[in-house]
Amino acid sequence: MSETEHAKHLSLITVVTTGTPMVIEQIKNQLDRLVPVHRVVDMTLLGGSIERELAMVKIKGSGEHRVEALRLADAFRARVIDATTESFVFEITGKSDKIDQFVELMLPLGLVEVSRTGIAAIARGPEGMSAR
Repeated sequence: MSETEHAKHLSLITVVTTGTPMVIEQIKNQLDRLVPVHRVVDMTLLGGSIERELAMVKIKGSGEHRVEALRLADAFRARVIDATTESFVFEITGKSDKIDQFVELMLPLGLVEVSRTGIAAIARGPEGMSAR
């Protein structure tokens, strides 16, 4: 969570969930009752939003597994943010399914650990959340 409107001291929290329309409405109502929530916005009803996630993926391996991990990282546009003679830590951003796919492909190559931020979202268009 970070301050998104400094002058107003407001922060934005993104909650990603699934459920029936009734369950989603119940979640929104419960969030609305929290103090000091200023507004609850269902991004799926706004007509377009952008969602991204960040993950750090640690791989341990040598030889061909190292080469293959680097090749896949390049294909997924993941960056090497740490490297030793025995491991890599990759940083990857994108939609959650892209990250899921990258992690799945890294499993047989020596996946050690994954740290994910969760989804961050922003509405498309010129207005900020305060104008909605």
